Amino acid sequence: MSSEELPLSGVLVVALEQAVAAPTCTVRLADAGARVIKIERPEGDFARGYDNFVHGEATYFVCANRGKESICLDLKSDDDKAFMDRMLARADVFVQNLAVGAAARLGLGAAALQERFPRLICCSISGYGESGPYKDMKAYDMLIQAESGLSSVSGGNRIGVSIADIVTGINAYGAILEALLVRQRTGKGSNLSLSLFDSLADLMAVPILQQIHTQIAPRNVGMHHPSIVPYGSYPSSDGTDVIVAVHNNREWARFCEQVVMLPELVNDARFADNKSRTTNRDILEPMIAEATGSLPQEELLIKLRAAGIAHGMLNDLPAVIVHPAFRNLPVRLPGGKRADIPAPPARTPWAPDEFGPVPALGQDEKHLRAEFAASANT
Repeated sequence: MSSEELPLSGVLVVALEQAVAAPTCTVRLADAGARVIKIERPEGDFARGYDNFVHGEATYFVCANRGKESICLDLKSDDDKAFMDRMLARADVFVQNLAVGAAARLGLGAAALQERFPRLICCSISGYGESGPYKDMKAYDMLIQAESGLSSVSGGNRIGVSIADIVTGINAYGAILEALLVRQRTGKGSNLSLSLFDSLADLMAVPILQQIHTQIAPRNVGMHHPSIVPYGSYPSSDGTDVIVAVHNNREWARFCEQVVMLPELVNDARFADNKSRTTNRDILEPMIAEATGSLPQEELLIKLRAAGIAHGMLNDLPAVIVHPAFRNLPVRLPGGKRADIPAPPARTPWAPDEFGPVPALGQDEKHLRAEFAASANT
């Protein structure tokens, strides 16, 4: 499929972005065919320096910045501010994740921009929102995991990926697509504001509702589900665990009769339904673990498959990389080397065979300066 046939072909995105959240949003816009111009400080997006594991490039930067153009601007310079204005005059979308108030001080606040460019969609990403007592708090992913309660329901642990940044970026991507549809109908741009805290609070909806309506926080039960039993990690006799998920009483009966060979549990009033099984999990879970722990892993898997019980493996990263369901695509790095990164989750007719290249710092300076020169402005 040619670039002109991609869903967002012809959409121009100007991104004053850094780190992970905003780049995650704009990389999805780029994957869908939008032209994304990434504005960097002269020293570059600091995510470029997080590590150098991918042939000398940072893992975070490679994942979140493919398919973009890069230019360095000093937005305290009158010339570069004028240059930025010329880009925004042609842009469809402006994305920024500077500290709250910083964009406005540069003359790039959403209200000011929309007054000058009524069709422009402005998307601002912050830690805690643009108002309220936390608006000026510095906000990084692990801080938001802690503040939102996510760490508390995860055993006091950090989730092992930058989930606040990533989810906020995906939410921003969806909001921009909605705003493009609104503009198609009305001709008007939109002011979009997202925060990392709101994104994780949304993910936390179930435990938050449980807390509000029972005044009891969900128990942390490690690799087990807090409100579905049996649903978790159970041992086999050869020292490897299997994840088992039983979601209704029909499955419960098959699990007892065909897998763990404890048919007497089916009619045991203590385990009559999921609520009962969850209430009595401290009694039930050891019984299940003892039964699965008497079976070699392969026999346990055969029984689970035969009984139609959902199950999976507790894989480490080497196992994921060779997993039959794992897909990846190549991306070209600065300097010409290539790396494989996970493929887009949506399998669409326009999904690429190869990602757009990751830009070197300021690599598009010359042609962008020429394209958006004052004499070229229309």
